[in-house]
Amino acid sequence: RGKNLGIVFQFFQLFPTLTLLENVILPMELNNLYTKSERKERAMALLEKVEMTQQAHKLPSAVSGGQQQRVAIARALANDPPLIVADEPTGNLDSKTATKIFSLFEDLVASGKTILMVTHDSDLARRVNRTVLISDGEVVNEYFVRALSKLNQDQLVEIARRVKPQTFPSGANIIREGEVGDKFYILLDGKADVYIKEPGGTEVAVNQLGRGQYFGEMALLGNGIRTATVKASAEGAVSVVALDNEAFNSLIADSRTLREELTGIIEKRNIYNQLQAISSFNQTTLAEILKQMKPIQYESEHEIIKQGDVGKTFYLLLDGQVDILVKNEYGEEVRVNQLSKGAYFGEMAMMGDKRRQATVRVSKGKFAKVIELTAEEFEKLTESSAEFKTHIQKVAGVRKKEIEGSSKRKVRK
Repeated sequence: RGKNLGIVFQFFQLFPTLTLLENVILPMELNNLYTKSERKERAMALLEKVEMTQQAHKLPSAVSGGQQQRVAIARALANDPPLIVADEPTGNLDSKTATKIFSLFEDLVASGKTILMVTHDSDLARRVNRTVLISDGEVVNEYFVRALSKLNQDQLVEIARRVKPQTFPSGANIIREGEVGDKFYILLDGKADVYIKEPGGTEVAVNQLGRGQYFGEMALLGNGIRTATVKASAEGAVSVVALDNEAFNSLIADSRTLREELTGIIEKRNIYNQLQAISSFNQTTLAEILKQMKPIQYESEHEIIKQGDVGKTFYLLLDGQVDILVKNEYGEEVRVNQLSKGAYFGEMAMMGDKRRQATVRVSKGKFAKVIELTAEEFEKLTESSAEFKTHIQKVAGVRKKEIEGSSKRKVRK
């Protein structure tokens, strides 16, 4: 065991009558590893690793708790075990020292070690590669914990006790667009596909969710109606847990950070779903572009782009209404078109014209919510989908003809 497993104790457990160096050498002696000179050389190298060489010949009582824990880690590494078990290794340390010890663990993991750590520190638990929450001897599903990472451990345990996993076979509807939403779902296993309906009624797949992700929050935090259909993927059955309205509302009432996270995700999902339904964007590229992007809302008669200006941006109209206007040969402003939710504009300047061929203004008495893409982001989006690139080229061609025709038309008084 001493060759394959190293242990770091909460209370250090260094032998008080041995020097720090001798404490590190001891596991090598007990397992009859290395020669006497090699043991000392290796022990000093390990103490150097934990920045304790200058204290090597002192007794444990002569150094601080944080320093003793560093030596305990060096001792756990003495026989080069692949696995290290740490029992509350930062429990008796101040926050600054605890952070340093944890950083040391991270370095060890990066070098190939596996560390199994027991802790009650939620902040440290969030920094590990995998978290297993145990309550009364039972393991709480890790994907449940991942989905609700903003909650503290007591909240997680309480909610976990109130829900039971459900399984849906491949292709089965979990929630349906248009229905009243009364549950919040967390995916424990499998994949689920998200669909929304186009104006013509055709269902379009807009996203795929995996373990540790959730859905159903939009209806519970919105008007109560499902805005999308979620089905178990064709790849296989899915396992979920469902929280009813009461449990969900209790959660977000107790955790402001969870509510803020859900509100942000709802906004991003609304944008993503709307844009996927507009055209044949490449999903991966679109998701990457939208990751840090926030919609902009303009009020009635606000001028978004102006005819003649150099065009450096492309716009996706999420909601509202805008007018496309050009000046005719008589100097009068003529309305060429009117765009509403699901349309886009600004592409002509991005595709060779350089300057804006028309003015785009929010319609009188209306508003416009848009996503603004830079020239670089627009190029990335068009290059990611040949279908979308062809489509937008055709649209730009049609719009150019409309503008040319309107520029010769006199406004009727």
